[in-house]
Amino acid sequence: MLIPPGDPVTYPCRMSSILPDAPRFDAPVYGTIFGDRLAAVQRLAEGDSLILVPDPAGVDPASVWVHATGGDVVGHLAPDINRWLVPRMLDGARYAATVQSLGAAGTESWRRLVISVRRL
Repeated sequence: MLIPPGDPVTYPCRMSSILPDAPRFDAPVYGTIFGDRLAAVQRLAEGDSLILVPDPAGVDPASVWVHATGGDVVGHLAPDINRWLVPRMLDGARYAATVQSLGAAGTESWRRLVISVRRL
């Protein structure tokens, strides 16, 4: 479903308060407008699988990067999520992600791509 720009009333996905160890959560993807990321985002569809990759140990601040299945980077998760998710992933926790919703052209970049993440 495409979300009209500037139309928060019809925005289909509400962000929940995400607690560490939540078995499932929805989150916006940040940084979707840099480099060729926007082109990669535009190739996505709702329900598409995504790959989550944490920065290696020692990177500060570390991020969880969101990749399309072909390997293209589409962005990263928010710092408040990265603070607890990166250490868990580096310790071996596995997570899967899918495209929850895509915003229309003109939607704020931080609301353009919302993903659903679940712990495996």
